[in-house]
Amino acid sequence: MTEPLLNINNLSVAFGGKNNPKTVTYNISLSVHKGETLALVGESGSGKSVTANAILRLLPKASTVYQSGCIHFDGQELLSLSERKMRGVRGARIGMIFQEPMVSLNPLHKIGKQLVETVEIHRGLRANKAHSLALAWLKKVGIRHPERKINAYPHELSGGERQRVMIALALINEPELLIADEPTTALDVSVQAQILDLLKELQQELGMAMLFITHDLSIVKRIANRVCVMKEGKLVETADCHSLFHQPKHPYTKMLIDADPSGQPVATDAHSPTLIETCDLKVWFPIMGGVFKRVIDHTKAVTGVSFTLKKGHTLGLVGESGSGKSTIGMAILRLIESQGEIIFDKHPLSQLDRKQMLPLRSRMQVVFQDPFSALNPRMSVAQIIGEGLRVHHDLNAQQIDEQICRVMEEVDLDIHTRHRYPNEFSGGQRQRIAIARALILKPEFILLDEPTSSLDRTVQAQVLELLKALQIKYKLTYLFISHDLNVVRSLCHDTMVLKEGKVIEYGATEQVFNAPKHQYTQQLVTLSRM
Repeated sequence: MTEPLLNINNLSVAFGGKNNPKTVTYNISLSVHKGETLALVGESGSGKSVTANAILRLLPKASTVYQSGCIHFDGQELLSLSERKMRGVRGARIGMIFQEPMVSLNPLHKIGKQLVETVEIHRGLRANKAHSLALAWLKKVGIRHPERKINAYPHELSGGERQRVMIALALINEPELLIADEPTTALDVSVQAQILDLLKELQQELGMAMLFITHDLSIVKRIANRVCVMKEGKLVETADCHSLFHQPKHPYTKMLIDADPSGQPVATDAHSPTLIETCDLKVWFPIMGGVFKRVIDHTKAVTGVSFTLKKGHTLGLVGESGSGKSTIGMAILRLIESQGEIIFDKHPLSQLDRKQMLPLRSRMQVVFQDPFSALNPRMSVAQIIGEGLRVHHDLNAQQIDEQICRVMEEVDLDIHTRHRYPNEFSGGQRQRIAIARALILKPEFILLDEPTSSLDRTVQAQVLELLKALQIKYKLTYLFISHDLNVVRSLCHDTMVLKEGKVIEYGATEQVFNAPKHQYTQQLVTLSRM
């Protein structure tokens, strides 16, 4: 076999500086050959991204210590390369796609400027040629109306479009190696499939090697030739893709493979009364234009949505980004304006003003997709969880603290950590904090907006089991928004499929999954089984 393009040998990385280093990766050895895709998998905190960032020397210089090992790329030792020569490697010979494009793209610069700048730095092209190349790559990665989108800012693009721009930025200089760090984590299943197909197509076209970092083993099956499994900073197993899935050797690998969402929704009473009902729900956002900024059109986010949700049941909302899932949830909670009927426990919410809604607020709670963004970083966990009690109930400090401890125990959080801050917790723990915040007010209804999409499979399974246990104990009613159909099948009694703000299929979950009628639903179900 030929020499590998990338070879990492006995790499140990520590943080904290030379005086008090804390080792985070231990003697990592792996290689990637030309044209090959190596998947690096493991849970959050296993050291995947640290290893990837070490290749390009993107770890913070002041606090990072390379305790042992070397990284060779095409015969060059990267850790000892001068910073000037390293800049010639980054972006030109090794490209990188980061996990969150909204954070990675400059919000102050248009997409075109960011692409042109990359080409000018590494290829020395003049502005007009660089602009033409940027436009060509936007077309290549499947951006619709590239002539218009090249002048857009990142916030004006959808999640899938931003990820495509990140791919264009990483590949516009035709690198020999692409490092893709969780590039599809927050994307819908259909968009995720498009991104994976695009990466494979461009890889073949450029003859490029790829190091693909993920915690989703279903993606690994589709894209990888070989797989390295990491746990707590150590490499525990390396194998070709087929062998790893059919004959895993390490217990941790077996646990990851078995952690896919499974099980059935909790048992319910078919005669339960209706808690929430919508009739012809409509949410249209006005588009202003002209000299006098009058309404010239509308963005039709949701049109004609009607459903009923019984007490103790879970309704799943599925569909790609922009289909109206979160908009429906926000409308039910009266956090955005809407038309049509919304009835909560016989209360017509559309007829209530802000003051009249206040008594109902404690009965309707929400858990968001990204707990790190949803939790105030300046508040302790106790302050975050107890905030609702201070708003809705007249309790003294001791009573509030007692209830905080009770609800933390219910969601399997250590009560002695309640005075810590969100950044001191893992992703799964932060999501438990968000659930505790919603649960402390003893609500009847909880909107769960993609609560497991950013979590590792094993942590996701734990959170799903927690949600089921709480639903049984308190007869909770959930509206569950997700793009992961396997999770929906495990939790939801009924499923509603949305596309472009309209309901295209609605019924019992097993019926929708086993005999989908609409072509779009059939496509989603097929992709979820791959």
